[in-house]
Amino acid sequence: MTSGTPNWDRQQVEQVIDSLKDKPGALLPILHGIQDVQGYIPADALPMIAEATKQTRAEVHGVISFYHHFRQTPPGSHTLQICRAEACQARGARTLETYAKARLGIDYHQTTADREISLEPVYCLGNCACGPSVRVDDKVLGAVTPARFDTLVEELTCTPLEVK
Repeated sequence: MTSGTPNWDRQQVEQVIDSLKDKPGALLPILHGIQDVQGYIPADALPMIAEATKQTRAEVHGVISFYHHFRQTPPGSHTLQICRAEACQARGARTLETYAKARLGIDYHQTTADREISLEPVYCLGNCACGPSVRVDDKVLGAVTPARFDTLVEELTCTPLEVK
């Protein structure tokens, strides 16, 4: 571990890079592989990735920051996704997303200060008739209201939300 990135396993990252670096177009498979084992792409791994793919750190960073799938910080204990597809928007998803961001104090692609919840957008959970829908980890829930959202967050964190 180095000072720039908390809690990452250099050996795991090296194994992923070594197993994929000789494949054509290796950068994306390497990034996916690292995120699969680490949960995110550690900043301190960029020089290793750049060297293995014969690219600059700026080029690697550009790819990571372009694709919203890639995380640059460790994820929370739970991932909460809010559906942003048209059907859910028609059923109140925009209001729910505004509420969720305010209640959690974060935006999409961020994690709460207590590292419990990462908030992510998703563009269809296949639960259109029951929108607005959210997915918490691997569980899809429909007809999520602000009150139901509060209950869900309290269950995930075991901490009641403050009334604002």
